[in-house]
Amino acid sequence: MAREEKITCQGCGVEIQTENKEKAGFVPKSALENEEIICQRCFRLKHYNEVQDVGYSDGDFLKMISQIAKTKSLVVKIVDVFDFNGSFIKSLHRLTGNNPIILIGNKIDLLPKSTNLRRLKQWMKKSAKDYGLTVQDVFLVSSKTGKGFGEAKENIEWYRKGKDVYVVGCTNVGKSTFINYLISESTGTKDAITTSYFPGTTLGFIDIPLDQHASLYDTPGVINRQQLTHYLSKQDIKTITPTKEIKPRVYQLNDQQTLFVGGLVRIDFIKGEKQPFVLYFSNALDIHRTKLEKADQLYVDHLGDLLTPPSAESKAEYPPLQERTFKISEDKTDIVLPGLGWITLSGAPATLAVSSPSDVPVSVRPAII
Repeated sequence: MAREEKITCQGCGVEIQTENKEKAGFVPKSALENEEIICQRCFRLKHYNEVQDVGYSDGDFLKMISQIAKTKSLVVKIVDVFDFNGSFIKSLHRLTGNNPIILIGNKIDLLPKSTNLRRLKQWMKKSAKDYGLTVQDVFLVSSKTGKGFGEAKENIEWYRKGKDVYVVGCTNVGKSTFINYLISESTGTKDAITTSYFPGTTLGFIDIPLDQHASLYDTPGVINRQQLTHYLSKQDIKTITPTKEIKPRVYQLNDQQTLFVGGLVRIDFIKGEKQPFVLYFSNALDIHRTKLEKADQLYVDHLGDLLTPPSAESKAEYPPLQERTFKISEDKTDIVLPGLGWITLSGAPATLAVSSPSDVPVSVRPAII
């Protein structure tokens, strides 16, 4: 910092710093000479109607979000439909008091057209409940195409009943695009920022007026350590992140065969009838099939080259894989790999061993396609 005294942003109240663009409160050093000092995030909102995601530490985020419990408001939680587990804030139910919550799944433009959206919504609602969070409703949107935004906005208006709205979510789930849409739709103004910020904390929420009596509060994105992306390089993340509609890939597998999803996850087909494994991952992600007896050696010899991502540069950072066994008893079951996509099995009974980093838990659900 160029000055010793503490300076806070006049837009959101966060402490100003000049060292790290990715962290909250950043301003270029030259901006310290301005009469009104606002952080880059507030500047982008004020002048360009853009909300930028800024990651806070888990502790900072929890301290800030827990203040919502003291309000009477509606909480809008945004998750990535491709990374429900990784983009779900597990402790949210303890932090938001008795306020109603609606869940919004983003990135539906990437799902195959044959996806059963009703079943996906049911699964999201049930998964939230399994984490201890009861949600009023679930809506599906695409920040890229705008699909579903109108319905989500109408229902936010209905559920808030004139009260404030708090939008929460992990980094990279599309929260900022969603808020930008609501700002332009609700306020119709390019100068939506107010000079107030949430009282009682220097970790600022951005306050965007919805009408004369209520505001929408943007909360900075939380970094969730269960997101696969934390273990990967920027180039690897590009490879695993779908940019257009996913094309299913089909592998006919006998038991005692193995599939590697890059070098990130391993699926061993231990027991069951020969059947198609239908894979729904980024079109750029390579899949390799081998015999179970050769799989260990293949991983040792080829992680970072044939089995990539992780790349040769980032493989040392990638955690060891931990195996979990799944006994599939229902036909049409999805094996969900957080941050990557899913695999659909059509023939039960089947026994699989799935290996992934211990912090990235694999789960099963009724097939959504």
